[in-house]
Amino acid sequence: MTASAQTAEDRPQWAALAGVTAALAMFGAAQGLSSPLFTLLMQKQGFSPGLIGLSAAMMPVGLILSASFVPAAVQLVGARNLAVGCSLVGALCFLAIFYLQNWVAWYVIRFVIGVVINPLYVLGEVWALSLAPPSRRGRVMGVFNTLMGAGYAAGPFTLTLVGTAGWAPFGVGIAGFALCAVILRLVSSKLTGFEDDGQPAGSFIGFARLAPALLLAVLVSAAVQQSTYALVPVFGAGYGLPEAALAALVMMLSLGNIVLQIPLGLLAERFGGRPMILACATATTCCAILLPLLIATPLIWGVLLVMGAVGYGVYTMALVELGSRFKGSLLVTGNAAFALLWGVGGIVGPPGAGALMQAVGPLGLPTVIVGLDVLLVAFALYRSLRRQCS
Repeated sequence: MTASAQTAEDRPQWAALAGVTAALAMFGAAQGLSSPLFTLLMQKQGFSPGLIGLSAAMMPVGLILSASFVPAAVQLVGARNLAVGCSLVGALCFLAIFYLQNWVAWYVIRFVIGVVINPLYVLGEVWALSLAPPSRRGRVMGVFNTLMGAGYAAGPFTLTLVGTAGWAPFGVGIAGFALCAVILRLVSSKLTGFEDDGQPAGSFIGFARLAPALLLAVLVSAAVQQSTYALVPVFGAGYGLPEAALAALVMMLSLGNIVLQIPLGLLAERFGGRPMILACATATTCCAILLPLLIATPLIWGVLLVMGAVGYGVYTMALVELGSRFKGSLLVTGNAAFALLWGVGGIVGPPGAGALMQAVGPLGLPTVIVGLDVLLVAFALYRSLRRQCS
């Protein structure tokens, strides 16, 4: 094949990859807008923190419960139809929340939002992994997750510009989901064949037997990242940091997550996804150990920058390894399993870390992070040794 012919073949692939990434960034912005918007609206209506928290939990509950059905839904209606349909349902949910000023209805609608965003997460990552050339999969997933993170961060920022009153914030959410649907429809002709190889949809248990270390990596990454984001302000307050600095701690974690995923992806291309999972978990452990030692010094900002990157980097590296090991229906099943474990990690991580902090003080947070990452490294090394001996 000539170089010009190969370039002509690659161009549609890159165009489709750019389209998928843009679509998911739009979706990320809409989702990032939703959580603070609904919280602020319920606060204005006088709801208690408990009811607000229960409402917020409806979305991850919907995500977890729908995860096991995504592979079957893909084979039933097709990945393109499923993704476009879920995007449109997401837009309708924002419209319904605006019109139905009823807190019971909001609980149901937020559960539905959790159900419909899960296929978008799963299929977006499946398409990105499938469309990326194997030699560039690390950087592609780094760019993909960077733009997803930037889109998610743009949601709350947009809310500061448009406020919570009237149509404007809901219009932004509707537009985000609608644009996601439009872009996916426009590039859909380039997305055929990647999600279905004609094999029956696999089960979570079956995939867990094939790649238990990858699933543990996702669980640990979710638990560590969401515990850190939720509780690092409490950790900083325990060491007497002023209120303004507490918000900056989370901002630095987010910045590291956004700006360093691409360099981590490049390292994954050089060393492989599996070694980079171990490297990121080890680096997260080191950062957690440094937290109480450096929290009162300017060096803490560098620690948090790296920690935000490598904590989520465990998940990015797991995605790279998933794409290199699995194809077709197994890739869809594996990614759906990732979504399920991410939700579970987010549910068990922050409460567990919070309970330990309540029992032993601020040191509870780094203790949980170190324990989880050491468990991941030990299990991954055990699996590698077992494979070598068999």
